[in-house]
Amino acid sequence: MTQSLAGVEVVSLAVNLPGPLAAARLAELGAAVVKVEPPGGDPLAAAAPDWYGKLIAAQSVVTLDLKQEADRAKLDELLATADLLVTSMRPSALAELGLAQPQERFPQVSLIEIVGHADDPEVPGHDLNYQAAHGTLVPPTMPTVPVADILGAERAVSTAVAALVRRAKTGVGQAYRVALEEAAANAGDAVRYRLTAPGAVLGGAFPGYGIYECKDGYVALGAIEPHFFMRALAAFGADGSHEGFRKAFAEFTIADLEAISARDDLPLNGIKTNSGK
Repeated sequence: MTQSLAGVEVVSLAVNLPGPLAAARLAELGAAVVKVEPPGGDPLAAAAPDWYGKLIAAQSVVTLDLKQEADRAKLDELLATADLLVTSMRPSALAELGLAQPQERFPQVSLIEIVGHADDPEVPGHDLNYQAAHGTLVPPTMPTVPVADILGAERAVSTAVAALVRRAKTGVGQAYRVALEEAAANAGDAVRYRLTAPGAVLGGAFPGYGIYECKDGYVALGAIEPHFFMRALAAFGADGSHEGFRKAFAEFTIADLEAISARDDLPLNGIKTNSGK
């Protein structure tokens, strides 16, 4: 990975998932990240300790009780040389810390404030709520991927990079806000505009793009382009219908199908379990 952000200093007060994901990505790009955690730690460490460990591997973690004057002063020492401040608390809590506009005290600092809702950032919510509002859930099944959190983290990273570019032009930092609900809305466009909605071309309507059962599990076939689709028909002896692919795949194991696909340059692979094994 190119260390494009080498020399950039980041202070992150963000806990849970979007902020730590964004901070880890910034560190991956070369930034020096200090993760400031409250005395109780980051809830993510208890919920997913291995993932938490992976995210903080390239960061420095310090514990500060920002309600205590001495620890609050230590945060200011970190901000004195920082380029970016990443937060994920309610704006009112950030204001209580005197950091709603950190560039007023630390001119070089740009704030990347991750909130839930753009219209009313004080309203509580989490990934499940944002997905529920924008059509990416299939009730009653729980989501397998925290879409809003992950897309929101990437939005925070791109906003951080844009903030650095703008500061290079103006000489001063600014405050920026990233709303997770907006990230969920963008993800929901795939359903809203009927690309992945049930019955849509990527939602099960086209036989060349789907999930099929075989002898020992399931495979994902992504033969959406005409040349891949025609090649799949020839490779598996299918007639081009859903039922045709179902019958053809039922005769093989995942390993068999992956071997045929590798041989014939087809986009097909076995589906891993939730454990990733």
